[in-house]
Amino acid sequence: MLLDSDTQLNQHSYYEASVTRDAVAPPLQGHITADVLMVGAGYAGLSAAIELAQRGFKVVVLEADRICAGASGRNGGQALAGFASGQAPFEQQLGKAQAQLAWDMSMQSLDLIDQRIKDFQIDCDRQHGYLHVADSAHKASALAAEMQAMAHYGLVTDFATGADVQRHIASPLYQACAYERKSGHLHPLKYGLGLARAARSQGVQIYEYSAVTSLQRGKQLTASTAQGSVAAPFGVLAGNCMLAEYGPKVAPDIAPRIMPVGTYMIGTAPLDPALCRRLIPSNAAACDNNFVLDYFRFSADHRMLFGGRVSYTTRTPANLQALMAARMAKVFPALHAASVEFLWGGFVDISMNRAPDFGRLGDNLYYLQGFSGHGVALTGLAGQLVAQAVAGQAEKFDLFAKLQHRRFPGGPLLRMPSLVLGTLYHRLRDML
Repeated sequence: MLLDSDTQLNQHSYYEASVTRDAVAPPLQGHITADVLMVGAGYAGLSAAIELAQRGFKVVVLEADRICAGASGRNGGQALAGFASGQAPFEQQLGKAQAQLAWDMSMQSLDLIDQRIKDFQIDCDRQHGYLHVADSAHKASALAAEMQAMAHYGLVTDFATGADVQRHIASPLYQACAYERKSGHLHPLKYGLGLARAARSQGVQIYEYSAVTSLQRGKQLTASTAQGSVAAPFGVLAGNCMLAEYGPKVAPDIAPRIMPVGTYMIGTAPLDPALCRRLIPSNAAACDNNFVLDYFRFSADHRMLFGGRVSYTTRTPANLQALMAARMAKVFPALHAASVEFLWGGFVDISMNRAPDFGRLGDNLYYLQGFSGHGVALTGLAGQLVAQAVAGQAEKFDLFAKLQHRRFPGGPLLRMPSLVLGTLYHRLRDML
């Protein structure tokens, strides 16, 4: 059911409509060998493949669909500092010094995006600038406290309240905002396809429509697909919440630690550039601090790309386009008559505490998941860390592997209903 819903949600994507993909890479046929087997050709898998190939490893990437067909090619395009969990899990479990190291690595992940764009000449509409916004008095207080806490880690922001908010965003909804220059946005599918071209330039072999249906573990790993297999001494699972849809037994150990959450976006027709500059003068990406959040930005061709309205089941909400357009108009009344030309969505992988979940299964199989909506930047970091671990330098990878993660309650049948009830509670709190 998740797979069918995910396929339908990508039928009217602005991102797919605004790129020209290369020809389909033929599916794997026959048996081949590699140094590292990579499962998943999204940001995490491609980033890891680049890093490993640059270290001299022969890497084979198996992708169940097309390159970046999942969250990597559909997301809000926001490249963010930090973690969806905030710093609390790191501070509580690892201490302040390790929490600072994790934060510093998240900042470096933004630098890595810019370095990759430069090194591989990836044209992906990269912009810097990000707005944290709050739509109520208590959310404004929470935002102020969060920015004050993050200042101790080195985050510099321009904090505004009341009428001063209009300096950054022309919306009647927000009572406070914090502008920072390190985070920003990009065209996610252009970036992902650029990473794939970069990986191939380093000798990485990528096979599309090659879902891994079974994985034999041991000193040598063997991944089987419909028409072939790959054997390698090391492997990396980077399929996130879609991994179990194709091979339920490939990673049963880690699947319960993440939850697929549906998130949705609309894209307007191109707008007057002067209107775009008036609404968000800095052309920053923006996101509110509600539990069920709104996130939005302008595209390079002056469309408003507006996202939010999550679903914790596999069902797409009814009247989705109208709901999204109404929410957009509440944020920006000037866009109440804007024509909506695109509506799409997909599933992201969230962990229970919203911290990334990186780790090992045995000695030679690594996994990268739980990006929880911060994957544009953190996947690059994940790829770098797992490559270092495979190459025998695991200190930084192990910082994340030390984080304790709980399984979602209820097992396969009840964990989604349990999360729906929890989300309803938080939505009611957002309304106070």
